[in-house]
Amino acid sequence: MSGVSKLPVVVLISGGGTNLQAIIDATLVDLPIEIRAVISNRPDVYGLQRAEQAGIETAILNHKEFTDRESYDRALMKLIDRYSPGLIALAGFMRILTNGFVRHYAGRMLNIHPSLLPKYTGLNTHQRALDAQDQLHGASVHFVTEELDGGPLVVQAQVAVMEDDDAESLAARVLRKEHQIYALAIRWFAEKRLSMDENGEVILNGKRLENPVVFTPLEPIG
Repeated sequence: MSGVSKLPVVVLISGGGTNLQAIIDATLVDLPIEIRAVISNRPDVYGLQRAEQAGIETAILNHKEFTDRESYDRALMKLIDRYSPGLIALAGFMRILTNGFVRHYAGRMLNIHPSLLPKYTGLNTHQRALDAQDQLHGASVHFVTEELDGGPLVVQAQVAVMEDDDAESLAARVLRKEHQIYALAIRWFAEKRLSMDENGEVILNGKRLENPVVFTPLEPIG
């Protein structure tokens, strides 16, 4: 990747960091980004070890040390902006963000969510898909807006729901797809092929994206 300008990225996590690891792994191949920092709102999570093992700077901003969401988000913005990122990647960051925070990073913050949005915003998505007897489940990458899990969609990957699935087995298959489509969306953004305009419309390859790019269960992602 010598000679190629790499997009500076800050990744926010709250847990084990498997999506973070997938992004790190992709940078070791050809993903043109530089992860300048990994920030967690929880201490002692394994995702921080993943970053440290990759030689990436880490920081902890514990939400329990703040009296309200607004003061936490102000401190988080100050910390993030020290790294001058072109993109914020939420990778299992289990915080509801304030409107001011979201507006500050409008058009340069992506999230990965384990459902085929707009279905199943929030938590427990896999069990909810099973309870609804869905035949298809999956993962979505979207730009972050003030609506929880409601920002404009970029790309989705479907998985078939099997008769013998439980929430754990379904989650494992969805997670593999998450790793693939998140790295793909970040690549598009880094290569300036993906953006969100001032009207909240997604632009991909110079055209307005009417519907997200969707990969079916058997379709290779890339």
